[in-house]
Amino acid sequence: MFTEYMSFETIEQQQILFGTADINVKIIEKELTVMINVRDSKIEIKGENHDHVRYAHQVLKSLLVLHLHGDELKEDTIYRMIELSKEGMIDETLRAATDSVVLTYRGRPIKCKTLGQRNYVKALQDNTVTICIGPAGTGKTYLAVAQAAAELKEGVIDRIIMSRPAIEAGEERLGFLPGDLAQKVDPYLRPLYDALNDIFGTDKTQSLIDKGTIEIAPLAYMRGRTLNNARIIIDESQNASLSTLKMALTRLGEDSKMTLTGDITQIDLPRSTDSGLEKCAGILNGIEGIAVMRLSNRDVVRHKLVREIVKAFEKAESTKQEKRMGRREK
Repeated sequence: MFTEYMSFETIEQQQILFGTADINVKIIEKELTVMINVRDSKIEIKGENHDHVRYAHQVLKSLLVLHLHGDELKEDTIYRMIELSKEGMIDETLRAATDSVVLTYRGRPIKCKTLGQRNYVKALQDNTVTICIGPAGTGKTYLAVAQAAAELKEGVIDRIIMSRPAIEAGEERLGFLPGDLAQKVDPYLRPLYDALNDIFGTDKTQSLIDKGTIEIAPLAYMRGRTLNNARIIIDESQNASLSTLKMALTRLGEDSKMTLTGDITQIDLPRSTDSGLEKCAGILNGIEGIAVMRLSNRDVVRHKLVREIVKAFEKAESTKQEKRMGRREK
């Protein structure tokens, strides 16, 4: 039996670490097959597997650090820290979580939760064009909106312009849909609205839209424009052709930055080969001022099952490609 101890300064800290009805500890005990108790004002961690005892100790320490930095300790956070401890990534992740990108209207800091996310935000800050490719739940869109909100609050930019391919209706047919421009594309831009509402609040977001500070501009309507003093976010870029992305990128004006985000495993075009995002990343990679970032299942910060779903689909796709290669070799 192996044992490690961890100190806590106050009963409140211990209660926060353990969670409501000890839920945090129960998750750690179940996932790592350890026993966690309080002994003589210290947390005692015991188990048959030395590595698992060590992982549990690391997880509890990381939860305390996150709490002290103002983070809410949700169940998904516990699971993520357990996985990171097993992968030896927990220290780097904690370093990534120390700085906030922007404060929400409620005063809650929006922070990077993985090393990949921290590198992504740094790329957004340091480059004129950032292309981010990664699976669902990695924060591609949310962090891009958060960075844009920070720049708007600081007066670095005058406006935020958001775009997303509306492929279900066909961008060329948007004119036949009822309502004004915003109403026509509203269903397709809902994830962007959700991020804005979370950061600015619903009323403030609507006020900024009414003033034109936040603009909704479908890709089909961007042709011929020059976009100055703005942060342009093109979400779901995997559903745009290479020529459409070229058109969007060449809208870039003075003192503006552009972000393309997308998941190449979720292409909704009639033919996946019509997607221009991966081709665009390959063409532009290596140009100064342009960053190509790739997030992975390690950067998934949604429900713990999302990460497992992403990993399962990646494995299935890899198996499929191996079978294709095998048939070709024959």
